[in-house]
Amino acid sequence: MNWFAENGLGTVTPLWGQTTPSGPPWWANVVPLLLLMVVFYFALFYPQQKKAKEHARMLKAIKPGDKVITSGGIMGVVVALKDKSLSLRSADTKIEVLQSAVTEIIEKAPGGAES
Repeated sequence: MNWFAENGLGTVTPLWGQTTPSGPPWWANVVPLLLLMVVFYFALFYPQQKKAKEHARMLKAIKPGDKVITSGGIMGVVVALKDKSLSLRSADTKIEVLQSAVTEIIEKAPGGAES
C-alpha cells in the first residue's frame, strides 16, 4: 500500500490530510448581486417612477386657461383639451400639441382650485 503520492514536481506528499480546495458558499456569490440590484432600484428606477407619476398627475390637472410650457419650449395658454392633445394660444397663433409634451404649468387658471 502506498501512503504517499507524487505531485509531479518530484516531491512526495502524504495522502492523508490532503483536502481539496473549496470555494466560498453559494450565498457569498448571490448576496452581493442582490445588494447591487437593490441599490440600482433605489438609485435609478424609483426616482424615475416617482417623476413619471408626478408628471401624469400634473397632466390630469391641466385646465383651459392654464399657462404652460411644452418640451419644445413653446409657452402658451391652454384653450381646449381633447383626449390626448390640447390647443394652445401663443401670441396670435393657435397650436395643437400632445398633452405629454407639456413639461410645466407656469400659472393656473384664475378662479380654479389648485390641487
